[in-house]
Amino acid sequence: LRSSSLSLPRASSLQGGVRLSGFRASRRSRATTTRAGLDADSMNSLMALLMGDKSALVTKEKALPGRASKMEVPEKHFVTGNTMEQPFPSNLEHCVFGSGCFWGSEKAAWRMPGVWSSSVGYAGGFTPNPTYEEVCSGQTGHTEVYQVVWDPEIVGFADILRIFWQSHDPTQGMRQGNDSGTQYRSALFPATPEQHKLVLASKEAYQGALSKAGFGAITTEIGEPGATEYYFAEGYHQQYLAKPGSRPYCSAQPTGVAMPEYAGGECKLPEKYFEKYGAAAGVHDRLPERASPDGRAQVTTYFIIMNE
Repeated sequence: LRSSSLSLPRASSLQGGVRLSGFRASRRSRATTTRAGLDADSMNSLMALLMGDKSALVTKEKALPGRASKMEVPEKHFVTGNTMEQPFPSNLEHCVFGSGCFWGSEKAAWRMPGVWSSSVGYAGGFTPNPTYEEVCSGQTGHTEVYQVVWDPEIVGFADILRIFWQSHDPTQGMRQGNDSGTQYRSALFPATPEQHKLVLASKEAYQGALSKAGFGAITTEIGEPGATEYYFAEGYHQQYLAKPGSRPYCSAQPTGVAMPEYAGGECKLPEKYFEKYGAAAGVHDRLPERASPDGRAQVTTYFIIMNE
């Protein structure tokens, strides 16, 4: 598992030290299991028995117990200098989002004009005050999330929702790109009934656009207003990509489908902002297919730090 060192590889798709997710892992599995005399289905069943099924949510009864003590986080946001913990100034709004690996997702949020603060954490599960390692085990029920705090006079909730929907593939279920497990599921946890209403409207609009483009049903988990508790992640995860020595990684796979117009979805930021920072502009990029040492093709999805 990843330690607090900023230069170490992300351990988000590891369980018991074995990376199972993604195109490359499946190709390797087929090669090794054939030599071992096991077919892919048999090996998948064996691995599920040994390591648990990370595609299924743990039940409340089987979830890890957690702890009463809260995670300690820095007093100030590394980029904005504002506080990350409530109470926030009364003129601000906040909401919690999940779109896979939270490193790159948080960066997409904090650089938006009008965003006062942001943070990363865990939500949607059962274990109180979980650790990163516990969340990665799949035994807490939580998904990686980020909280955004913004000034509605400068940036609208519709702007943030547009970035959210367009910056990942919300149809992938219990994974996002090469990051596999319930802790990478897409999620939205609105704070107010007004936010909840706009979330549902935006989902319906984006589903229509995705369906026309050949994608399946949106699997994003949507919580009831103010009903989901947000637990902060460790301090070394906060604003990770802004810190010296950070490793620019994210496995998000945006669809390239634009958010269409819908009632209440008018954005406050100019279209040029979305042209610069939208997924199609290169915030996320898929590296070209390349050959592995054994001659088979590999496709790697990588978060590219562009358009600074």
